[in-house]
Amino acid sequence: MKKSELIFIPLPETGHLLSTIEFGKRLLDLDRRISMITILSMKLPYAPHADASLASLTASEPGIRLISLPEIQDPPPIKLLDTSSETYIIDFVAKNIPFLRKTIQDLVSSSAQDSNHVAGLILDFFCVDLIDVGREVNLPSYIFMTSNFGFLGFLQYLPERHRLVSSKEFEESSGDEELPIPAFLTRVPAKVLPPGVFDKLSYATLVKIGERLAQAEGILVNSFSEVEPYAVEHFSRGDYPRAYPVGPVLNLTGRTNPGLASAQYEEMMKWLDQQPDSSVLFLCFGSMGVFSAPQIKEIAHALELVGCRFIWAVRTNMEGDGDPHEPLPEGFKNRTMGRGIVCSWAPQIDILAHKATGGFVSHCGWNSIQESLWYGVPIATWPMYAEQQLNAFEMVKELGLAVEIRLDYVADGDRVTLEIVPAGEIATAIRSLMDGDNPIRKKVRDIMLAARKAVSNGGYSTVATGDFIKDILGDHV
Repeated sequence: MKKSELIFIPLPETGHLLSTIEFGKRLLDLDRRISMITILSMKLPYAPHADASLASLTASEPGIRLISLPEIQDPPPIKLLDTSSETYIIDFVAKNIPFLRKTIQDLVSSSAQDSNHVAGLILDFFCVDLIDVGREVNLPSYIFMTSNFGFLGFLQYLPERHRLVSSKEFEESSGDEELPIPAFLTRVPAKVLPPGVFDKLSYATLVKIGERLAQAEGILVNSFSEVEPYAVEHFSRGDYPRAYPVGPVLNLTGRTNPGLASAQYEEMMKWLDQQPDSSVLFLCFGSMGVFSAPQIKEIAHALELVGCRFIWAVRTNMEGDGDPHEPLPEGFKNRTMGRGIVCSWAPQIDILAHKATGGFVSHCGWNSIQESLWYGVPIATWPMYAEQQLNAFEMVKELGLAVEIRLDYVADGDRVTLEIVPAGEIATAIRSLMDGDNPIRKKVRDIMLAARKAVSNGGYSTVATGDFIKDILGDHV
């Protein structure tokens, strides 16, 4: 039996890498005809530790090999990240294409002389231009969506809207326009779309990604039918590339704790062990979730108003080596001693998995949402950047699986939210989230069970992954 190799090209950011590697492992486990997953690792200037991260995450996986690409000499200007991050990333990938093309050609040539046949490319959705390279070497290109069907629906819809309406409408929009995105049951307010649509460069980039997705052989989506039933059904109908619901794809082990000494970690876990079930509120906003000092004071005030137990990972926009807890109100740590922990970094998986954790105030990155659902912990939404506003809207309005703090908060680029979310509003949402009788808790618990069933033997996502394997291997085995 001839063995097959798949080439993965992820975006070298933590959120993208974790699920990409985990999906590669799943493929190796599911079908012994796939003998090798080769990951081509680009060197993203603002993620300098990605190579080391990749190496540690795959060290114990003999079926995964890493090929590090050379550093490009003329990366896009870093100032693009402040206003047009999508454009920065797509330009960065474009500058890597000569290295990627040569590496892919070499892999295909060498596979013709050994027992491994290169069967196809698995591309991050930011790497859609590599579909052309796949065609050059006669390989099918599949897209791996690290986000959900809702975001895929937005990317499908955007080029069609662009053809009908001038892009200036988004730039000048107040955000009140409601859009009939076909993958959503409810109309979607423009203000919860990714902030990039309000920037001329990023808007054009998102339209381009949406157009190119339609040229892929298929799209693997890190989600599952039970959590997004309407959107999954939508993509099962039309004349779009087949979308495979293969999620949840999660890395739940082997995560390092870079910002937490082992003694601090043990102390945190010991404290959680002493708390009643579902009594602790966890607040964490991702690696780039930075708040101003005034907003941090409002969150602290809200925690005092509610009086619940909490673990709060605080990141500020302070420069230098100052105390990250400095923006906290005077005396806050003393007043909450024993019922709250404030830290600069938290072991998210371990906290969500703990029986004492009863709620999660989250930035609504899709990995974080799925981790929370996996452990049956309900969310209060506080999106910050990228597609998180759309995720928050989908969780609250479309699916009824989360409590709203904000749906349209933006913390990056020119649309940075200037208003401060007041303590009273935050406290009201937290009380609702931690209310044991809130019906959202049961819905989240049901989704937790559905997620585990989806990736079990014979589950919907496992079957979809098997269908993808049959499709990509085709007649090569």
